[in-house]
Parts: sequence; structure tokens; C-alpha cells
Amino acid sequence: MDFDLIKSLLAPADTKIVLLVMDGLGGLPREHEGQTELEAADTPNLDDLAARGMCGLHVPVAQGITPGSGPSHLALFGYDPLKYEVGRGVLAAVGLEFDLRPGDVAARGNFCTVDEEGKITDRRAGRISTMKNRELCGLLRTIKVPGAEIFLETEKEHRFLLVLRDIDLSSNVSDTDPLMVDREPNTATPLSPEASQTAAIVRQFVAEARNVLQNRHPANMVLLRGFSQLPDWPQISDVFGLRAAAIAAYPMYRGVAKLVGMQALETGEKLEEELDVLQRRWNEFDYFYVHYKKTDAAGEDGDFQRKIADIEEFDRQIPRVLELNPDVMIVTGDHSTPALMKYHSWHPVPIVMWSKFCRPDSVARFGERACMGGCLGPQFPAEQIMSLALANARRLKKFGA
Repeated sequence: MDFDLIKSLLAPADTKIVLLVMDGLGGLPREHEGQTELEAADTPNLDDLAARGMCGLHVPVAQGITPGSGPSHLALFGYDPLKYEVGRGVLAAVGLEFDLRPGDVAARGNFCTVDEEGKITDRRAGRISTMKNRELCGLLRTIKVPGAEIFLETEKEHRFLLVLRDIDLSSNVSDTDPLMVDREPNTATPLSPEASQTAAIVRQFVAEARNVLQNRHPANMVLLRGFSQLPDWPQISDVFGLRAAAIAAYPMYRGVAKLVGMQALETGEKLEEELDVLQRRWNEFDYFYVHYKKTDAAGEDGDFQRKIADIEEFDRQIPRVLELNPDVMIVTGDHSTPALMKYHSWHPVPIVMWSKFCRPDSVARFGERACMGGCLGPQFPAEQIMSLALANARRLKKFGA
């Protein structure tokens, strides 16, 4: 997206845009000629919205590229994920409101389970409780490594934040998380000469963490990924002229929204609680991003039926949003997480966009195959969603004479 072009066309308007994101929405059929999780779900409200709106499939990053949650969300917000790139560590730190400073190196951590040979058997340690996570982070705070000050913060369930602080650190360090089981964690290595010291600090921290956790179960080891440092990006209020709010329970998603200038609103973990916040704060913002995590978690766990149930739970809440009378309403996912694969995938993601000025297409059912025939197209770039939303909200002037 050309930010200068968009800024030159911005027009004042008293209209509201709502972006509802079912994390990991896209799926795959379990069997030949079967249905995906979304197609198998009973979704009368989403189907009605699809019949009245515009549908399609969006590509978060590029064809055949499996996106992480950070870049796929940036694309939804209108930012080129190949240009505005940041690791999960910074997203977690900002989401947790950690005092991240220029020069700090942040990494996203997982407590995991390894066997007696040191091979990973569970990357998420059975999704331990957040309370257990706090206990384990307390143990890891006893670790001291020469060359850097170390900070540890609980994120949620098995996830934690690691921050290294010193003037000579670099984030050019490889992940220790191999993103698969039945193999040992990777060794942190420098990806550039100036990162040698940082990589050595990370290796020592991981070795000490294994000693501290070795008698714990199931969380007896740590995995690190997304080493990154604080970026300086254009803000959504300046580029798109929006007072934007993020309603998300998970720190990582709050973090990516805050990096582009959204105000992260306090919320509970349930979708009903998120929509309570949406209703309460409706008059304060022009743009609302609402995040729903459960669909992605079910996909990563390989639980096809649970993902169906989570989609149906989401569908039941659609009328609450429509009652607020938004000018533009978008429902989509950030990426696909098929239960069949138990991981993110490269498959395009279903989307429906409704507005008072949209041109409805022939799609009558919100599902992957149905959306292929929608007017937005079967494979359009996700970063175009924002300009379409602005146009439908009557927030863009005519281009040219």
C-alpha cells in the first residue's frame, strides 16, 4: 500500500469500522471431498453476512508463504509485512507493556517438554497454566549471565518473554525453537558478526535454564524465537486518519496493534467480555480490531471438532456487533491453521466485508470454497483490506481530476 497516496486522499467522516479476526480461521478438509472446519460449522449469522456482503480469500504475505501471526496481522492493518518486519519478542514485550528500550533484545519463549535424550516431545508443555508459568519464571530469574541484564515476564499459559539489556547487543540471533517435535532444540547462533556476543549470552541462558528446570514436569526446558528490537513505524492515526482500538486478550496481539499506534483496551479473555468492551467504548474510536484466539489454538492442537465448536461460538456473537450499527464490518482470519496440519499454513484466508455501500456478490455461505467465487477475488493481498474498508467507510476522496 502507498501510504503517501492514502494520506493524500483521506477525508473526514463520522463512520466506524470493525475488524473481527478469528485467529487461524482457514482450514482443510479431513477427508477427500470433505468439509473444512469453517464449512462444517453451523454459522447462520456469518452466512447471512456473506450473502449481504463481499467475499473472497486473502493472502497474508505472498503465495506459498506460511505467515506468523505478527506479519499476517500487520497485513490486515494495511502494512506491508515484508517491509514492516518485527520478531515475536518485541510484540510480546509491547503487549505486556514491558519497558522495552532502544537496544534491548526481546525474544518470545515457550516452556516445553524434552525427554531423557533432550528431544522435544511437546513444544507447549501441555499448555501449562499461567500460574505455573509465573512460578517457573520466578525460578529462571535466578539465572545470571555476564554481559547482559536479564528480564523474564509471564505472557500466558506456556509463553513467556525474555529481554536482554546491554548497549552492545544485537537481535541477529537464530531461534532455538525448531518448530517441531522429536528433535533437540536448536543452538542459538549469530546471523551477523556483531551478534556473536548476544548469541553466546543466549546459549548460556538456555543451558542454565535447562539445569534449573530439569526436574520439573512437563515444563523442563525452554524454546526461544523471534529475537528482535523496537522499531519506529508510521502510526495508524497518521497514515489512515483513524482513532483505532485493539481488543485482544493475548499480549502478542495487543503488541502488534500498539506498534502501529492502536490503543489496546483492557479486556477479559472471553469473546463476550471483548464485545462488552467494544460496546462500552464504541463512541471513543473510529476503528476497532477484535481478536479471537480459540480457533487457532484448536487448529494447532489438531482438534477438528473443537475448532468447529469455536467457530460456532463466534458466530453466535455476530448479532451483538451488528446491533452497534457499524458502517463497515469485516470478518476474517489472520492466517490458516488447519487442524489437519496442527500448524499455520500458506492457504488463503476467507473474508467477508459488509458496508452500506458494498456491492454484494453471489456468495451465500461463509466458507473457503464459497469465498473463492466472491468479488474480492480468490487470492488478493491482505494489505488491500484497509483501503477497501476506508473506501466503504467513505473516508477516501476521489483520486485525480
